[in-house]
Amino acid sequence: MPSEKVVDKLKSLPASPGCYIYRDAKGDVLYVGKAKSLRHRVRSYFQSSTRHGARIGRMVRRIDDIETFVVDSELEALVLECNLIKQHRPPFNVRMRDDKSYPYITITNERFPRVLFTRKVRKDGARYFGPYTSAWAVRETLQLLHKVFPLIPCGKSWSGRDEQRPCLYYHLNQCLAPCAGLADVKAYKDVLKQVEQFLDGKGEVLVESMRTDMQTAAEDLDFEKAAKIRDQLQSIDAVMQRQKVLNTDGGDQDVIAVVKDDRGSAIQMLYVRNGKLIGQRQFFLDGASEAAPAEAVGEFVKQYYADAPDVPREVLLPVEIEERKIVESWLRQRKGSAVTMAVPQGGEKLRLVELAAQNAEQALSTFSAELAQREAWTERATTELQEALGLSSPPLRVEGYDISNIQGKAPVGSMVVTENGEPAKAEYRRFKIRYHPEDPNDFAMMNEVILRRLKSALDGDEKFTRMPDLIMIDGGKGQLSAALAARDALQLTIPMVGLAKKMELIYVPEPTAEGYAYRVVELPLQSPGLLLLRRLRDEAHRFALTYHRKIRDKRMHGSLLEEIPGVGPRRKRMLLRTFGSLEAIRRASVDDLASVPTMTRTLAEQIREYLKGDEE
Repeated sequence: MPSEKVVDKLKSLPASPGCYIYRDAKGDVLYVGKAKSLRHRVRSYFQSSTRHGARIGRMVRRIDDIETFVVDSELEALVLECNLIKQHRPPFNVRMRDDKSYPYITITNERFPRVLFTRKVRKDGARYFGPYTSAWAVRETLQLLHKVFPLIPCGKSWSGRDEQRPCLYYHLNQCLAPCAGLADVKAYKDVLKQVEQFLDGKGEVLVESMRTDMQTAAEDLDFEKAAKIRDQLQSIDAVMQRQKVLNTDGGDQDVIAVVKDDRGSAIQMLYVRNGKLIGQRQFFLDGASEAAPAEAVGEFVKQYYADAPDVPREVLLPVEIEERKIVESWLRQRKGSAVTMAVPQGGEKLRLVELAAQNAEQALSTFSAELAQREAWTERATTELQEALGLSSPPLRVEGYDISNIQGKAPVGSMVVTENGEPAKAEYRRFKIRYHPEDPNDFAMMNEVILRRLKSALDGDEKFTRMPDLIMIDGGKGQLSAALAARDALQLTIPMVGLAKKMELIYVPEPTAEGYAYRVVELPLQSPGLLLLRRLRDEAHRFALTYHRKIRDKRMHGSLLEEIPGVGPRRKRMLLRTFGSLEAIRRASVDDLASVPTMTRTLAEQIREYLKGDEE
């Protein structure tokens, strides 16, 4: 029977389209859904005549509260549902999981765009091509593009203003030199159009255009230009020969297949552009073990295309999905032109879906074998740590901490996390340390970091609400003592250990009447438990050092000045020319700052106050 709170909510449900969230007694999100009519859809879960599967039945029994969001249309409800699932990651929803980082080629959104290798797709107005299965192939393609087209080979961003003299690439005709103000915007965009044609799989169109240019150059007796185009064509032909032609209609398609069994669920996508297979990608679904294939595919399609860099003209599905029409409308809105979703019954399109299914089966087999190995290793590692450290349960979530500074300058702290033996990078945090002593004091800095992290959790900060089963401090007794003092000040009992680099010894604190004694645990160097801690320690060190270098470089090169309102590139240059360094600017008086050309006294006071605050 539903709780009284749920019964009351069911009575007042609107008949409007919208989204609903089911929560348990602790307030945790169980499930996110959307509906054309919230009243009809939500009430259907609690009717005695409704037959639920095992998964939904377990969820319904745990529902203690219902939250609803009313929107104007079913399309808006679909978009909101995607965002809510991404935000809450509900355990009873089918959720897309991608264990790999795939390479893309991006053309940046700048006055003189760059063509770059990336593994992250951002909503920054840039164009993304891929994903590709081989990073080596992507880098080889980029080498070809820079060889054939006069792009920006140094990879730096240029405004087109005269900022420096052109480099050797300009004199070799491999760059138009936007850094020296020599590049024409229209000419550069014409080059990029050719690059986009090639990356879109329209190499034949590009080749035909280049053959025409070569013929024209030869007729004009410009044999040097004709020979250059000939060499470019040979390079492009070599790459095009490796592209697999799948159909002859020249269409753009995403092909989706799903494979489900007792091992889990895998989705395989094939990316076909202009009739050629340009890439493929595998995904795995959490929470789909008891879901029907149609539900799994439907949920995947919504979550994938919410952030996809590209929407094709046609999406081929292995099974019919319940919301196909509304998803088609949504994709059409995202693309800005016609998009169709179809379940092929025969011919070349069915062959593509079957090809994707074969790849999905292979991916699922490989993933299942790797997952079994990882789970067995994690179980050995956490069990070993539980026994060696005297913990009440295996430490499934372990947090590692480190401090990085040079003689007390630009001190920072890092927090890295492993969950079930795997890095949880979304949980990583970094700290800009506020404590600035006369002499470096790593112990006091570690105390500050642990105190801030644990206090933030107690204060309800969403970034720190999940508490660890074990905290590992990079260091020996001194660093560990400082961390324990912070923990004890907040009256918490989270287990802590220190891992010293020398001899890889683990220090375990044991309470005494005077404070703590430290038991030394020495595990075999290749034991799973010690390897887990060593990897965490090394990752904490890397994460802290990266942040420290970023802050240090920012201060050394004066880029901190650009954060001050009113200080642009010109004033920054004038300040650095006058004083020589950021440290000298920080020591300067307001009168000295105001004497710099183009500077006002008000701005000088603002700079002095800003740099003083940064120093603190």
